[in-house]
Amino acid sequence: MRGIALVTSIAAVLVACSGAATAEAIKPGDVVTPDTASQVADLVSPGNLVLVKQGMRMKIVSTERLEWPPPYKSATEKYSSQVKLNDKGELENYVAGLPFPLLDPNDPQAAAKVVWNFSYRPVATDDLDIRHVENVSRRDKDEIPGQPVLHVTTQHVAIYNNVGRTEVPPIPSDPDGNISGIRYRFGAFPVLEPATIRGFGYMRFRYKDPATEDNIWWYVPSARRVIRSRADAQSDSTNANTIDADSYFGFAPKVEDFNYRLLGIKPMLAVAHAESLPARACEFDNYRTICPENWEMRQVYIVEATAKPLAWHQEIGTSGLSIPKRILYIDSEGWFITASDQYAKTGALWKTLAVFTAYRDRSAMGSKAAIYPFKRIVQTAMVDKDILSGFSTISYTPGQETDDPEGWYINMATLPQSFLEPRHMEFVGH
Repeated sequence: MRGIALVTSIAAVLVACSGAATAEAIKPGDVVTPDTASQVADLVSPGNLVLVKQGMRMKIVSTERLEWPPPYKSATEKYSSQVKLNDKGELENYVAGLPFPLLDPNDPQAAAKVVWNFSYRPVATDDLDIRHVENVSRRDKDEIPGQPVLHVTTQHVAIYNNVGRTEVPPIPSDPDGNISGIRYRFGAFPVLEPATIRGFGYMRFRYKDPATEDNIWWYVPSARRVIRSRADAQSDSTNANTIDADSYFGFAPKVEDFNYRLLGIKPMLAVAHAESLPARACEFDNYRTICPENWEMRQVYIVEATAKPLAWHQEIGTSGLSIPKRILYIDSEGWFITASDQYAKTGALWKTLAVFTAYRDRSAMGSKAAIYPFKRIVQTAMVDKDILSGFSTISYTPGQETDDPEGWYINMATLPQSFLEPRHMEFVGH
């Protein structure tokens, strides 16, 4: 485990240095408010700074370490030495674990390697089922004071990975991956509320072949049928909220469809040890973000992701993604996205994501089944704020109103692979 030990030692030094470098500006025990937002202007993304200026409180706490799950550590040690990127930035020889545990900032492919590390991060390597996810959308000025514009509850947000499996047999890959070519299946369905879209569903198949675009389906209850969608339409918001499908978990498009540039590696504030489960809406900005929450100094990779001009866009007569550029802030220890600023085709800052992450042996305080033998990284909430219009959505994972006490079922084989089939989404949606 020498390589892993070296990585964690480097991370510890960087965290220590980051704390020293910012001791005069910000320190544990401070509470950042709109009046003191200037103190963190260089420690959060420009979009997240807008959130602070509009009322989001930040409780500054000491930095704590994150450990990878032991099976993931073992897989990284076993397989990472054989992994490489080709001249197109495509991943080769990957089996399981973190693809690139040792990164050289001077490597021309460093930015792409950072994003591939995020893509195969140590979270849910085998399967995931998040129950009763709640998306709550609001405008800057509510039509009815205190009431959201929309409250959407989805029964399952689920993933089944064919590649990179570390805990649940078959390990390290499911034979279906070689037969179907599918890297993973993702589904969010059925919608339980509001009644107007009850039964609605979304499903996405991601393929191992870089040249094969995603297969995407929607189940539309009013039409009582499953319809196909295009990959380039996923950066548009859905279900009348601000969260687009390419923003799930911070960044969800096909990695190979973007060019990447490393903008920097620096200490920044992020939520890595969230205190509140479920997350609490912020009373100081009319419940448009999460606060107060624990923010700590983290060593972060800042990566610019710019959509490639794909040939198939011209073939179908589309001008490309509605969000052609995203600035990603990626934690160097847990490899999750802490924030993302999203830019419109005009070049203007359009939206910002703030991702709230916890590190626990369970993702819900009342868990009785989904309790793990070691701590895991889980997302408690994500704020998606439209800077231009003021419209915002909070995705609560787990939700605030759910009766399910478990939250995240991680690598527990709670859903079979067959659950993530378009026909099943139609069956459940009925």
